[in-house]
Amino acid sequence: MLPLLGASLTVKVSISPRRGYSFMARSATHAPRVFHRWIIVCSRRQSVKKLHLAIPAVFAAAALSLSACAQAPDASTGSSAGSSTSAAGKDNSNSGEFKACMVSDSAGFNDKSFNETSLQGLNKAASDLGVKTAKVESKDDKDYATNLQSMVDAKCSIIVSVGFLLEKPTLAAAKANPNVKFAIVDDNPANPPENLKPLIFNTAQSSFEAGYLASALTKTGKVATFGGMKIPTVTIFMDGFSQGVDYYNKQKHKSVQAIGWDVKKQDGQFVPQPNPFQNVSGGKATAQALLNQGADIILPVAGNAGNGALQAVKSSGGKANAIWVDGDGCKTQPAYCSNIITSVFKGMDVAVFDAVKAAKDGKFDNKPYVGSLEDGGTGLSPFHEFDSKIPADVKNELKAIKDDINSGKITITSKAQPK
Repeated sequence: MLPLLGASLTVKVSISPRRGYSFMARSATHAPRVFHRWIIVCSRRQSVKKLHLAIPAVFAAAALSLSACAQAPDASTGSSAGSSTSAAGKDNSNSGEFKACMVSDSAGFNDKSFNETSLQGLNKAASDLGVKTAKVESKDDKDYATNLQSMVDAKCSIIVSVGFLLEKPTLAAAKANPNVKFAIVDDNPANPPENLKPLIFNTAQSSFEAGYLASALTKTGKVATFGGMKIPTVTIFMDGFSQGVDYYNKQKHKSVQAIGWDVKKQDGQFVPQPNPFQNVSGGKATAQALLNQGADIILPVAGNAGNGALQAVKSSGGKANAIWVDGDGCKTQPAYCSNIITSVFKGMDVAVFDAVKAAKDGKFDNKPYVGSLEDGGTGLSPFHEFDSKIPADVKNELKAIKDDINSGKITITSKAQPK
């Protein structure tokens, strides 16, 4: 027992091979059997030296020992980053104020792409619904399970994980915590538990439009796409884009080439490992290789690495341009707006907000949300600086294509499409 701010403090240090080490501090209050409790869970990758350095900080003040953690949750004003753990069977949505939380994939919240767009939905929930929020940014794929657990421990009512790569750890967390609501962006696991809602988007439809548009605007007769990784949430864009080019050729009796992706072989150009979604230099090299092959319009589906493609087209001196993905590139990447024809957007911010609101209102279910052209969950962003450069007949043709996709007259074949 040690005195701390006029109270008695008992500190327990434990080490787990799975969870790393933890400090548990309890200080007795005036009322018997009532305790204040702090738990700080740190990555097992922290060194023993940091453990020894952190212990005095707990004795001094429990909050200061958070500095020893690699992945402490980033909580909004009024919510505690070092919240108490909650038992798997306890319903966090009924444990005090409603709290919405998010875990990014390894590209981080500043990817100018789907993590950042998803976070906008969480921020909107905080401002419009008045809910508390917390988030944790993953630095590596190995962080996902630990970061999800940290959000459970932070007493989150709903936890949104961002990206296909978080499927397995999100499924495991949802099954282990049946009374905590979960939602996952860009993934649709088979037979999700009742507390897990998939948030997915049929971007093959909007990418089809993008492929048609690129074909109508190319001056070299070659357009291109490349991905960050060969995963369904990436290849769905590439499938739609390539098939949009094929449709243009059939309608106009042209022979525009789509390079970087072969729909039949389901193979193409991807950013080099490691960390391909963060490899900006790798994205630039991949884009430059496609430009060197004659492409003058590129659709990068590579998260933050897509910034490399924007750098490549900008340095072309007006000879090449890009179509961005996930969000409106002129808003997320204003420095490159003069080179962004349009963007294939996904309404991830809207889907996240709606999932949080449904959980807060007691209307949450595990039925997948599927964003489509018909419901506005995906589509093409405004043309911005290219608006006057796109012929009126092409704009009308895009509207007709949208109607034909919605009616089923145009069929897009992609194994990655939502079922």
